[in-house]
Amino acid sequence: MALKDEIETRLRAAFSVTELRVENESHKHAGHAGDDGTGESHFAIYLRAEELGPMGRLARHRAVQAALGDIHQRLHALAMDLG
Repeated sequence: MALKDEIETRLRAAFSVTELRVENESHKHAGHAGDDGTGESHFAIYLRAEELGPMGRLARHRAVQAALGDIHQRLHALAMDLG
């Protein structure tokens, strides 16, 4: 399973998602530090979910990191737009 699909699956399992976009931005960083050559090192997440609404910014990020579990160990960068 592609990492993008795994991220989407875990987020949908953890939250009542109203809107979700997961973008693989690794191609923008080819040859830069953190590029491991897999093509799956840099991602951006746009997530809207009911559970995240009342949380502060830091709590939202922590909740998403918890939902992703060990995935963060396979990434160099993860941009998050949460609400």
